[in-house]
Amino acid sequence: MAKKIFVLFPDGVGLRNFAFTNFKEVGEQQGFEVIYWNHSVFPLQEQLGYKEVVLQNTQIHPKTATLSRARKRVELALNRKRLKDPIYKTYRFPLRWKGLKNVMKSLFVSYHEQFSSTPKGWQNLMDAMHAAEKSTNRYQECLQQLREHQPDLVFCTTQRATQAIAPLLAAQELGIPTACWVYSWDNLPKGMSTVETDYYFVWSQLMKEQLLTYYPKVRAEQVFVTGTPQFEPHYDTSLLQTREAFCESHGLDAQKRYVCFSGDDQTTSPLDQYYLEDVAKAVRKLNDEDFNLGVVYRQVPVDDSGRYDLVLEEYKDVITSVKPLWKTMGSQWNEVMPTKEDFVRLVNTCHHCDLVVNICSSMVFDFAIHHKPCIYPNYEQPQLKKGIRDIGQNYKYVHFRSMPKDAVVWALKKNEIYNALKLVLEGRINPVPTAQRWYGVINHPKNPEKASERIWEGIAQILH
Repeated sequence: MAKKIFVLFPDGVGLRNFAFTNFKEVGEQQGFEVIYWNHSVFPLQEQLGYKEVVLQNTQIHPKTATLSRARKRVELALNRKRLKDPIYKTYRFPLRWKGLKNVMKSLFVSYHEQFSSTPKGWQNLMDAMHAAEKSTNRYQECLQQLREHQPDLVFCTTQRATQAIAPLLAAQELGIPTACWVYSWDNLPKGMSTVETDYYFVWSQLMKEQLLTYYPKVRAEQVFVTGTPQFEPHYDTSLLQTREAFCESHGLDAQKRYVCFSGDDQTTSPLDQYYLEDVAKAVRKLNDEDFNLGVVYRQVPVDDSGRYDLVLEEYKDVITSVKPLWKTMGSQWNEVMPTKEDFVRLVNTCHHCDLVVNICSSMVFDFAIHHKPCIYPNYEQPQLKKGIRDIGQNYKYVHFRSMPKDAVVWALKKNEIYNALKLVLEGRINPVPTAQRWYGVINHPKNPEKASERIWEGIAQILH
């Protein structure tokens, strides 16, 4: 009889990796029965015809969010003391002090950050969070669904979500093995692991070492290094369109060379629109030198602020917006859902643009797979003022310490955008080989297109 695997979506962030790639098909080919335990707002059975068990109850315990914030602050303080590194202070989100409820919650978090920053204090907060979730009706619903369907393993698609706590605790209560996917390459240093499971799946050996450092309770044999399904579509040549078809579908000129500007969220790059403007100005200048360039702007899917609108209008002679195909299905950032069709758009944007300009995101790797370089701006905008975050802080984070300096072309001043574009477009500088070596550090170094296969091999190993 096929082993039944519950793939848990506590929210929608795992859809790209585990619903819109070939992950399900690979699992079925290896003899598993794949059922999605779905708490996202995306209807998997209706949209994709996938088997799903829907978690109807959305209510986590009222205390859980505050306990999780305290847990994160304690964890970052522990890491700061353990590793003697001040960088962990910069991962803290500001507390809220407006309104009595926010004040009480912030005082609670501050107290524990000050007085509970010990392994025992951290464990006490985890235990309190678990106890709170076990007292909810949601936990009882999880127990009921697990008893009814009797999966052989629950695989959680993100370690970040508080909504995952009750389902995983219910599985553990019933003796069902649990495993968790660490969602992003930067999550472990940021203290974003909200759940504890029996096994963990990570992108790389580097992430495994980080997991064992930050979470001393975890043993090496509990961790599987698999690579990430996130990049698998880039290796699927059937997704590629001809240049003429791609350009025609987006109103682009097939005779032009295109620079992609990949937008960032407001937290990472609050003045991102001005970096897009700098690229547009540089492209205009290069066109005066007969380069025949355009800019493809791909916004970050979760940003609908309109902050780029003035720049897009003023520079419409050079900028064309090629929006990601995501759908807004709720009011929260994690309810902006990707679509399977967006993989085609992303893959072809990387394939048909000459390079990407971006503030510190993993798009450097998407383009490196297509042998295309990346420019990272790292300079302050004149609009920077108190209360606005400087992008330079991003490049100091722990996940960037694995980066060779010459894996990208750096623009350290405004006028260096022009210089960097010209050097890359003329072929006088090429950081791609170094970027690809870096990609082999943050991802599985061998056959990165086979991440889904390795995840299922790990699941099979757990069950045996």
